[in-house]
Amino acid sequence: MSTSINNAVQRLNDQLPLKLRQTALPPELANVHRVTLTSLAEQGRPPNREELHELLAGGDVDAALTRLASDDLVVLNAAGDGIAGAYPMTTEDTPHHLTVNKQPVNAMCALDSLSVGPMFNAEVEISSRCHVTGTAITIHMQGESLQEVSPSPDVHVGVRWQSPSACAAHSMCLEMVYLQDLPTALEWQAGDTENTSLFSLQDAVAFGAGFFTPLLQD
Repeated sequence: MSTSINNAVQRLNDQLPLKLRQTALPPELANVHRVTLTSLAEQGRPPNREELHELLAGGDVDAALTRLASDDLVVLNAAGDGIAGAYPMTTEDTPHHLTVNKQPVNAMCALDSLSVGPMFNAEVEISSRCHVTGTAITIHMQGESLQEVSPSPDVHVGVRWQSPSACAAHSMCLEMVYLQDLPTALEWQAGDTENTSLFSLQDAVAFGAGFFTPLLQD
């Protein structure tokens, strides 16, 4: 991993320290978090309350959800009684639609969408749009490998750095976007290199993998 990608991973960890928060959990809750990630990738949905009750060996599901949500490790559904998503995947509607091992699920942001393939060494189809022009963007991945990209391999990812609100999915993630090519990306950046970063797709894949893959490890 290049120095610039390492720096990006560190900067995102400083703003959204998911691995640090996961490590601080009691072991049974850390396991729930990892199982949630795997369930979203393999089944296109998070564990339901019955499955959570079993994972917690009969423990308090609501208390577990409260802790995970307060750490912003999961996003709860509208009723607050179940999991809607866990970075990088969600069942909430977003502009970033995935098919992972033939299961539909959404990603929280552009960077997140590129992270699922490397995390699970999975085949992933991504359907999204350029944040500036609305041009359709489709990407076919196998693990870390970009197999096909439309409209061109010059698609970029833009990140506007910011401290998230209580729920990064509804704040920071809205500013991690696809941009159809480098000229469009530079237009979006508008010279603000202090608060924004641009990544080629391959660099964005490495960035996302470096940030998210540790969440699957004990």
